[in-house]
Amino acid sequence: MSTASPHRAYDETTGGAWAFGVVTFAGVMLVTVATFQILEGIAALAKDEVFLVGVEYVYKFDVTTWGWIHIVLGAIGLATGIGLLAGQTWARITGIALAVLGALASFAFLPYYPLWSILVIAFYVLVMWALTAQLRNT
Repeated sequence: MSTASPHRAYDETTGGAWAFGVVTFAGVMLVTVATFQILEGIAALAKDEVFLVGVEYVYKFDVTTWGWIHIVLGAIGLATGIGLLAGQTWARITGIALAVLGALASFAFLPYYPLWSILVIAFYVLVMWALTAQLRNT
């Protein structure tokens, strides 16, 4: 007779499925927010008149510079999100670090496009939550 209880095996199976689901959610969210960042960067490069600045801000860069920052963060985020979906271990820690950097960049971009920046920050917070929740349960 086995010493392991069926209840314990069920918990491990449920935890494994939950961890897989959370990492998949984080991967999809990271790919989505990275795509948003790339589109935001392209908009900043193509038509910098789209973004207006109402108040002078401490983190003042040219809109073209912000465009390149968003494109680079988006490209790295896209690769990391695909890595998460492929089950790569490096992508979990990289995803957390990238979500923090992306949220900070979007915060600094608030004067140019406030509503969009807040939405992107919220997506990055969801990615951070999902990846840290998954790390906590491994």
